[in-house]
Amino acid sequence: MENIKWKGLLGILFLMNGVVILIWTYSSWHPNYILISPFYNKLRIPETLNLITPIKDSKHFMVSAYIDHRIDETIRVISIINRESLQPLYCVYCNTKHECTTVETDVQIHSDHFGFPFHVSDVICKGKHLQNATHVLISTNDSVNQTTEFLPIRNRVMSETFKYNFTVCISNLFGDYNNVLEFAQTIEMYKLLGVQRVVIYNTSCGPDLEKLLKHYEREGTLEIVSWPIDEFLNPSSGWNSTKHKGDLHYYGQLTTLNECIYRHMYQSKYVLLNDIDEIIMPYKYDNLPSLMKNLQAAHPIVGLFLIENHIFPKTQFDDSGRFKRQEWSKIPGINIMEHIYREPERKNVTNPTKMIINPRLVEQTSVHSSLRHFGDTYNVPFDVCRIVHVRKRLQGHLTKDQLTVDKRLWDFEQELLPNVDNALKLSGLLMP
Repeated sequence: MENIKWKGLLGILFLMNGVVILIWTYSSWHPNYILISPFYNKLRIPETLNLITPIKDSKHFMVSAYIDHRIDETIRVISIINRESLQPLYCVYCNTKHECTTVETDVQIHSDHFGFPFHVSDVICKGKHLQNATHVLISTNDSVNQTTEFLPIRNRVMSETFKYNFTVCISNLFGDYNNVLEFAQTIEMYKLLGVQRVVIYNTSCGPDLEKLLKHYEREGTLEIVSWPIDEFLNPSSGWNSTKHKGDLHYYGQLTTLNECIYRHMYQSKYVLLNDIDEIIMPYKYDNLPSLMKNLQAAHPIVGLFLIENHIFPKTQFDDSGRFKRQEWSKIPGINIMEHIYREPERKNVTNPTKMIINPRLVEQTSVHSSLRHFGDTYNVPFDVCRIVHVRKRLQGHLTKDQLTVDKRLWDFEQELLPNVDNALKLSGLLMP
């Protein structure tokens, strides 16, 4: 009996040795084929849990990976590439059997880098059987070991039905941002307008706002994406590389906007791209569903709707004091309900825009317009929809009498105020 056991054990070892030799032989004949060792973790591919992953032996970073069904089902790895340190890069993609293939890549650096050395880029991987790929990494050579962390590949399955109708992508929170009252008012305003999901990329925020974020996350309204870009680069706090020094434009704003589009490509029918101090506000319609139903019916091949930005100076207040509420006196932040004065149009000056997009028709985006897209673009008229943007004044020479009264926010007073109060109470920021 003992001899039989030993013979069985020797047979298993002999078989395993034969498999290893066969793998080594096959790999030597096929240098672009890798099999992650079958004797580690039941063939489990090590997967990164971070959104920012350094590419080994380079100055570049991987962010996230998606199948792009619109372009020959390529793998698109959203990345941050140092434009001054370009080098050949390879794509290693693996399937459910953990068979991995290595191919060369096409690195597409977005055109709107504003002079910064690091910028959002698409690393495009093309090869065979990409539809079966589950994980990918970008490498500086055509080999990889089992300790290298891979990105999971998302959007592997197309969908024509969506979990959300409207998702707002907010690019960045940084600098211990703690504008609690405006944040709550904006989120509650968007909920009344028909938004089901808000995505925020968080580098840093203040302690009060963190409580509010956690409330909205528990509620299911907010998706918080950790964005510790300052742990890897020296991000700029502005858009102008000569004025605002740093490695990367505005804390990686363009990287996060593009990432958000692909993240919600098959989750949301429409995506709004704007900042947290901006509200894309319908004026001719009661809400966003009514707005987009009519706009899309009138312009069926349009995938990008550009919305004009209009400034409501935070230094000018409603004289009546109607919304100077005692309940909000100790809540940090701007009370947007008090700011009803809008700067007028300027001759020969084009207002910047933000966007409502069909994410399946956008390939690359900038802040105010798309860089690459399918379908047409439409500039939404001022009287149909415009952005309510409470911020520092742009036309500083104007007096209050020279500004235009715009009370559109007040139309939502009866529902908005109690909803904001409730959110602040559930966050522990306002006493019940």
